[in-house]
Amino acid sequence: MKREIITTADGSRSIRIPEMDENYHSSYGALQEANHVFIEHGLRAILKKNTIRIFEMGFGTGLNALLSAQEAIHLKKHIHYTGIEAFPVSVDMALSMNYEKFVTADVEAVFPALHLAEWGSEQHISPFFTLEKIQQKIEDYLPKTRSIDLVYYDAFGPSAQADMWNLNVLEKMADLLVPGGLFVTYCAKGQLKRDLKSLGFTVESLPGPPGKREMTRAWKG
Repeated sequence: MKREIITTADGSRSIRIPEMDENYHSSYGALQEANHVFIEHGLRAILKKNTIRIFEMGFGTGLNALLSAQEAIHLKKHIHYTGIEAFPVSVDMALSMNYEKFVTADVEAVFPALHLAEWGSEQHISPFFTLEKIQQKIEDYLPKTRSIDLVYYDAFGPSAQADMWNLNVLEKMADLLVPGGLFVTYCAKGQLKRDLKSLGFTVESLPGPPGKREMTRAWKG
């Protein structure tokens, strides 16, 4: 599968897969989208917890992990971050992203550490950020029930990978989350919201990042 590096409207880079006609992030701004959806409306909504356990569906370029690590370091709250990815981006391509320029100087070294970290084991990236990368298809993944506080659902969109959004996969996300846990995604499809409600979530439609009218946030009942 061919991957191409692109520059999005806010100056941050992303990856495009021509055969799928799909980008890893919004062309309106990779950084803006990640901050808006996953940090502002995800992580910052549960900061009362001293230790936060995050599961990311689609580790991708590591942007969401980097921004989460920055929050952890600055707020001195420990984050245990699990990212699952069936087809990882090569280290060389990942390190050619320009994300270091968008974080503070004390966090710059985190980005290469995320990609150089070994797959399949816990890696201590900083005193406040522990990373576990899993190379596996979500269909084969067996979640540990009630082990996660926050799910970043950042798979390719339903039009490109419909199987990533089916009820069986969403049910795994529900099983992962603790009661009161949070599921957040850029996607705002009606079917997604109906499926989340059927799994016992309280669903919110929130303003989306630049270029997108809405996004979805859902609390596990």
